[in-house]
Amino acid sequence: MRLVQDRQPVSRERLDAQGEPPARHAVNRVSKSRVNTFIEITPEGDIIACNGHVDLGTGVRTAFTQIVAEEMDVPMHRVRMVLGDTDRTPDQGPTTASASIQSAAVPLRRAAAQVRKTLLQRAAQQWSCDADTLTVADGIITGPGEQTTDYGSLARGEHFDIDIDAKVDLKPADQYRIVGRSVARVDIPAKIKGELIFVHDLRLPGMLHARMVRPPYPGRDSGAMIGQSLIAVDRESVLDIPGIVAVVVKGDFVAVVTRREEHAIRAARQLKVQWAMPPALPDLNDPEAAVRANPSKERVLREDGNATDSLSARTDTHSATYVWPYQMHASIGPSCAVADYRDGAITVWSGSQNPHFLHADIMALLDLPDSAVRIVRMEASGCYGRNCADDAAAEAALISREVGAPVRLQLMREEEHSWEPKGTTQIMDVRGAVTGPDTLAYEFVNRYPSNNAPVLALMQTGTIAPDPIVEHKGDRTAVPQYRCSDVRIAVQDMAPIVRAAWMRGVSALPNVFSHESFIDELAHQHGEDAVAFRLRFMEDPRARALSIALAERAGWQTGPSPRLHADPQRPHIRRGRGFAQHQYVHGTFPGVGSAYCAWVCDVEVDLERATVRVLKVWIGYDCGLVINPAGVRHQIHGNVIQSVSRALMERVAFDDAGVVSREWGGYPIIRFGDIPDIDILIMPTQDQPPLGAGESGSVPSAAAIANAIFDATGLRLRRVPFDSAEVRRGLDLVKRRAEAIGP
Repeated sequence: MRLVQDRQPVSRERLDAQGEPPARHAVNRVSKSRVNTFIEITPEGDIIACNGHVDLGTGVRTAFTQIVAEEMDVPMHRVRMVLGDTDRTPDQGPTTASASIQSAAVPLRRAAAQVRKTLLQRAAQQWSCDADTLTVADGIITGPGEQTTDYGSLARGEHFDIDIDAKVDLKPADQYRIVGRSVARVDIPAKIKGELIFVHDLRLPGMLHARMVRPPYPGRDSGAMIGQSLIAVDRESVLDIPGIVAVVVKGDFVAVVTRREEHAIRAARQLKVQWAMPPALPDLNDPEAAVRANPSKERVLREDGNATDSLSARTDTHSATYVWPYQMHASIGPSCAVADYRDGAITVWSGSQNPHFLHADIMALLDLPDSAVRIVRMEASGCYGRNCADDAAAEAALISREVGAPVRLQLMREEEHSWEPKGTTQIMDVRGAVTGPDTLAYEFVNRYPSNNAPVLALMQTGTIAPDPIVEHKGDRTAVPQYRCSDVRIAVQDMAPIVRAAWMRGVSALPNVFSHESFIDELAHQHGEDAVAFRLRFMEDPRARALSIALAERAGWQTGPSPRLHADPQRPHIRRGRGFAQHQYVHGTFPGVGSAYCAWVCDVEVDLERATVRVLKVWIGYDCGLVINPAGVRHQIHGNVIQSVSRALMERVAFDDAGVVSREWGGYPIIRFGDIPDIDILIMPTQDQPPLGAGESGSVPSAAAIANAIFDATGLRLRRVPFDSAEVRRGLDLVKRRAEAIGP
């Protein structure tokens, strides 16, 4: 038995309405409209639940399992999830923006309820009774006469379609036995036992190994040189390598194929290739000038009153510019894929977060019909945004077709660092002033190079043109969460400068860095407590309740925190505390509201070494209905660790050719010894719809840390990361200003 929602492919318009990013390029997204199954019942009574989203290490598989088990009244071990397999799951768009629970779980939950209802009706008909008189416990249906049956017996192995009823009765929250309770991750046992879970471990009979030879424009994906830079390849330069099978060349796509992996690595290093050098990049190590010079088109998101004139007429108007650098997804393991082309069709095993997008990309790359492509999603390197998983999959697919055998392609570390689509830089200009007891005038402009990042093989083979595409992604959480009498919010949309794609929080994390730093600066300007000042202008009751509750939990001390500043035993150490909060809003503007998050953090600044250490983070979360509290806490921990690392040390380095941060020495990330103590407050909002928990926890991070650094030192840092170079520059500036003022 199977249950479907509809028989229409998911359109771009529907994806946009759901808050998902649109297709990345001009390749048409053609879903397998015949694949629309959400629930299957096996003859044994097991439930196979299908969802187009995937688990990127966030615990979504476990949460989905809980949802289905709850609605169908079965134990969790009777539910098996199939995620992201394009032959078995509906196209629900990419796994991004905390949307798996917030939106993609909704049809799955309805499907489970609808199947339960249908099977109860079948049992009632069989026993000539009313379906309302039946009960279900652990998958066993009991009738008025104590007769029993189960789902498998009622489904009888049939395959028939039932359209989901959007108004189907769902189980009330007060009857939940599984949802809302902490359960162990269902994926962990197989990983502990070393079972085949990760795509890196997949082996096929007759499988060959491939490595790419990359062009000399690392991390770039637009411009006339893309697909046109290869001058010559000396195939004879690798003939001495054992087991060499082929050198595949198409445009700027160059790959070597061997029978053993170590020989493929050697061949990629040994192959003699002549390239034309690319045009020089602008200086992106200090990206502000390059971004301001990049052609753009302004898009006004919100305009009430006349913020420009109001602020220009005031003497207390405050202005600031905030700069966010290019950053990496920095997957610990390089991307990998396996592809098998045979009989005019291809199967690709991939760690993609976007299996159905990848499906369309490979259709275009290999000029295959919809039915000839299958993506099987396996777990892979963590990313929280796009790494090189799609690139590796497309490259393996093309190589497999060319050599006529299964091919495994794994990237080298320098490839992953160089070519992964980066989290893009942003420049944010803010002006504001207090205009009344509870109102602000506020002007905000964000300059955001786009993050389209088409699959490399499509451009390097000439399948699609390497034209820079302008996307509207800079508007995530661009509107501040405060009451304004006059407000103007705008984004300067522009083409990418280097290869970029969405990264955890997309533009919301940098936007909130500027909003919450600026509101803190206004509070200081007016001599007011940072939390109390925010509450004056905060309208959303959930945001207010969360801020108050977290401040109380952290023991927030009104006004500056002198108890933190002084350490008599270490006079070169200063301590401070910072606050920041915001709801994460994702998707096409005006967007979809996700979870609310607030941070209080304590930092320690070493004035001699110009270093910052985050000591403790109190983090408050309101994500509505919590499916698995343990899973939410795991997500919050991951958000804190990653965003502290991004705020304190992460920045991609470039030269005029492209990315030069090609190993961990060139792109350091946080170490275990520097992870702060984390205290979590989850608000009791089980009666509200689920808002997702994957990304919101990172959004207030950089602002809270910057505000704590100011509390400790009087230094306002407006450029991420807050590394020793940035801190030293700031401390020197503070010292010079103090000397200029005199005693």
